[in-house]
Amino acid sequence: MPSIVTGYIGLSDKNNPLSKSTVVSKRKPYADLDITLDLNPDTKDIDPLLDLDAVKASVRNIILTTFGERPFNSGLGTNLKAALFEPADVFTKLTIVDSIKYALAKYETRVTDVTIQVLDDSDNNRYVITVGFRVIAFDQVTDITVYLQRVR
Repeated sequence: MPSIVTGYIGLSDKNNPLSKSTVVSKRKPYADLDITLDLNPDTKDIDPLLDLDAVKASVRNIILTTFGERPFNSGLGTNLKAALFEPADVFTKLTIVDSIKYALAKYETRVTDVTIQVLDDSDNNRYVITVGFRVIAFDQVTDITVYLQRVR
């Protein structure tokens, strides 16, 4: 529903219809397709992800995309899968954090205030990556968790 703000411009007569200003602001929603492509049982169509869910899916896709996976945009993504074969130390964690920050700053302009926490879960041979961010259009802070592990 659009929000309507009505005000008067300058010092003019309130009875003059030209002196009255109406500003209608409508927030444009974000929409994206769910990567699972699940069908809605009622409409038999793919349900889109909207607003905050669309931004979260985009962030997750950027993080999990490896360089060269996207045709015509080979620079999009991160090289996190290579970190699985590096020693689980502070330097590898810093590499993961820097790679994610760079990719989000370059390819996801809808988010700001990115915070990244990388936990080494050596018992399960994986990293648990939590990315927190603020979605600019909604001024809302949210986060996603990604499990980075080797598949045998």
